[in-house]
Amino acid sequence: MTSGRPAAWPAMPLAEADARLTAPGSLFEVEEVEIRGLPTKVWKNLPKTIPDVLDHARAFGAREFLVFEDERIGYDAFLRAVAAFARELQAQGVGKGDRVAVAMRNLPEWPVAFYGAAAAGAIPTALNAWWMGDELAFALADCGAKVAVLDAERFERLESGLGTLPALEHVYLCRSPARSRATPLEQVLGSTRAWSGLPEGIWPEVASAPDDPAVLFYTSGTTGTPKGVLSSHRAFNSNLFVLMAAARRALLRRGQSPSPPDPASPQKVTLLSIPLFHAAGCHTTFNSALYAGTKVVMMYKWDTVQAYELIARERVNNAGGVTAIAFALVDHPARADFDLSSLEMMGYGGAPCPPELMRRIKQTWSQVHCRQGWGMTETNSTVTSITDEDFEARPESCGAPLPIAELQIRDPEDGATVLPCGVAGEIWVRGGMNAAGYWNRPDATAETFVEGWVRTGDLGRLDDEGFCYIVDRAKDMVIRGGENISCIEVENALYSHPAVAEAAVVGVPHRALGEEPAAVVTLRAGAVVTEAELRAHVAARLASFKVPAQVRFWPEPLPRNAGGKILKAQLRKALAEEPAPA
Repeated sequence: MTSGRPAAWPAMPLAEADARLTAPGSLFEVEEVEIRGLPTKVWKNLPKTIPDVLDHARAFGAREFLVFEDERIGYDAFLRAVAAFARELQAQGVGKGDRVAVAMRNLPEWPVAFYGAAAAGAIPTALNAWWMGDELAFALADCGAKVAVLDAERFERLESGLGTLPALEHVYLCRSPARSRATPLEQVLGSTRAWSGLPEGIWPEVASAPDDPAVLFYTSGTTGTPKGVLSSHRAFNSNLFVLMAAARRALLRRGQSPSPPDPASPQKVTLLSIPLFHAAGCHTTFNSALYAGTKVVMMYKWDTVQAYELIARERVNNAGGVTAIAFALVDHPARADFDLSSLEMMGYGGAPCPPELMRRIKQTWSQVHCRQGWGMTETNSTVTSITDEDFEARPESCGAPLPIAELQIRDPEDGATVLPCGVAGEIWVRGGMNAAGYWNRPDATAETFVEGWVRTGDLGRLDDEGFCYIVDRAKDMVIRGGENISCIEVENALYSHPAVAEAAVVGVPHRALGEEPAAVVTLRAGAVVTEAELRAHVAARLASFKVPAQVRFWPEPLPRNAGGKILKAQLRKALAEEPAPA
């Protein structure tokens, strides 16, 4: 790829760009406030609560907001539906701090339920729609959800277990006829085409402060069961300024002066192709779009050709999401059949990203800017971001921290010693975007949330200008195309098979997904089982994305250290040296 960097680039150091970006009086001014007793950097002008974001969006009332298949919903209609659901929850006795769980695929009703719960003062709780019934039931019981909003598929997975959830008082069922124990959501809102006729979008008045508990997102962890990540209004909203600040920082680095937002500029269009139950889908993409007046084209699930059709039809400007999606958009043979000239930005993250991806995107669409970021559910999505010339110069970097975020590289053994530039260690993050902790998990909270810092479990290094490079992962987790997979959870499923004596799950590289889970097992004496049978055994117990892509049989006890811990690095090396069977 021919370099597009100006000869004098960068025009200013990163620190100077951040200082100008956050200068007093600017939109991105940073201040220090006390959060949970600790001084913390925050965006001074950030909307204080989620309802404040909804109020801000009233200015876009005449614009189109959501496109889903042949349904089109304006900003005003969306806000009316949010208010109607908030009033319905209030009528059902839902109050401040009650949990309202949302478990469905990407449908227009998902954000209505989410923001309606927030507008009612409740804590919207996002559950992974790929989970099986037992996984969904676990999370509903764990958070003590008072209300659940489900689509038909999630309801069917949960139906037999609803009686085991005494805290669950009401279930709303989306896009499905009435069922026992569930109220069709359409009885409250009508169809999406009827939302514009609902009463004006006025939600209940609930006293909320920026650091009050606001949202709960479940994420897989190393404990073998999902953990609920509890965040405040301030932390959830922090991503509103991330993408705008990153774009303006890139202009300053180029030697250009960022222009103030122009309300008369054409409306931007973004393709929502990643699930809303992900922080990247909800916080970074959807909430940012709602705040900016962007049109959101929703995909129920990923399909590359359908994505091409939507980009061409709706003149989509922003696409991507995770590395696998970006690869698919570049690689699919049908790409040449569609007019994709409207694309301006391709953003991705959530999994290790090969540098070749950015180069191939630029070769395919010279007009497209590439952006990569890194973050976690525990940091409410994006912490670092990199784009344009910085990305071209550092294609292996996940970016520099945004101005409210502070990164340290610490010794992973003692968790205290700050390592010098260029030395790899565990990444620790501090800032106003950090979550408060894990729901009902004081021990896990104490381990990960330390004096305002998040101990990420990722291993990385910083260069001399502050750009971060992820080099490995300390936590026992596989990230498949942005999906967190607990190795312990998959190992437990394998151990439940009578033929398995030992099991270890590790991540193996995958070109598009970043990595995928692979299992190494030893069998009990005299036992016989096939790879296909073990994969089917896991598939019957866990979501499909957690099923090992391959299962290797180890002829002897798995290698362990003196403490009895399986030497997974040795297993990864063996898998890499021995090609998977065709």
